[in-house]
Amino acid sequence: MLGKSRAHTQFGGPTDGGCRFGPSGADRGSRVTPGQDEFALIEALRARFEAPGGGLDHGDLGIGDDAAAVTLPGPGRVVLATDLVVEGVHVDRAVSTPEDIGWKALMAAVSDIGAMGCAPSHALLSVAAPAGFPIDRLGDGVAEAAAATGCVVVGGDLSASPVLVVSVTAIGPAGHDGTHLLTRAGARSGDRLFVTGPTGGSAAGLRLLSSATSPVPPALSAAHRRPVARLREGVVARGAGASAAVDVSDGLVADLVRLAEASGVGLDLVVGDAVVAVGATRNEALGGGEDYELVLATPDPDALVVAFAAAGLRPPLAIGVCTERSAGSVLDGGPLPPGGWRHEF
Repeated sequence: MLGKSRAHTQFGGPTDGGCRFGPSGADRGSRVTPGQDEFALIEALRARFEAPGGGLDHGDLGIGDDAAAVTLPGPGRVVLATDLVVEGVHVDRAVSTPEDIGWKALMAAVSDIGAMGCAPSHALLSVAAPAGFPIDRLGDGVAEAAAATGCVVVGGDLSASPVLVVSVTAIGPAGHDGTHLLTRAGARSGDRLFVTGPTGGSAAGLRLLSSATSPVPPALSAAHRRPVARLREGVVARGAGASAAVDVSDGLVADLVRLAEASGVGLDLVVGDAVVAVGATRNEALGGGEDYELVLATPDPDALVVAFAAAGLRPPLAIGVCTERSAGSVLDGGPLPPGGWRHEF
């Protein structure tokens, strides 16, 4: 957790030097939003975050000190991931509630843990919000997502900001002996490629929610507002001998290309109708992003399919094969289309 700052301080107890959830100092004033007492908000969030999952292990420290101190299950390495949700870039407050934004922020971070074949155990939340934004409601969404994914929010930071920025850092045990994580670099020529579910739902949901010309199918609304990280799928795929993985955050094709580049392979992709979420266009499925399904590479596709069935998961959808890098990358026999999200700075 970050150290004290005159511009903003961390959340936790009100003692000097303790983690305080909210802005402080003469340049920011003493309140996060008009009418909300900083420390009352801290206590409300503390109670909300400690309720799911049974709280912390005996002797561990959560919200209320300069830093959290937690006991991670299992030996060896841990995996860590962090993600940002920025108003106007990742979310539109006109179509997503504060609870939706909190949910999405935590799911985006833990999805990266799932893509490594691991599960999150703890998370840190930082929020920079404009005056009047209901941080407590955002906290409700974070807490719901934390309960759904089995991790505990143990601290974070608050600050004032002209636009809403939410940052979540997730951590979890690597498990086993900490080896054979599902990195992007593990695929080899001949490995089969799968995706854990249809893509394009989030992009289609945003399109329909933004147009407001007709009712939005609940599945597409949820795909955008309340995406679900595929944590069990990542753990099961790792146990079944998958060689590589990446989560679909920037678009199916864009994230497949990242996996191929990291692994030094080519791609021979065949994306059928089953991969296109109902109500989405093919372009949205290929380049929409923020679906948080997992792309998986494996040398043993039968073992993957059997493991998913044994775990009660949806069957993974076959989307092609890794080839020699010199063969390049093709989709349905033609060039890969451009698309996917790329930040420009």
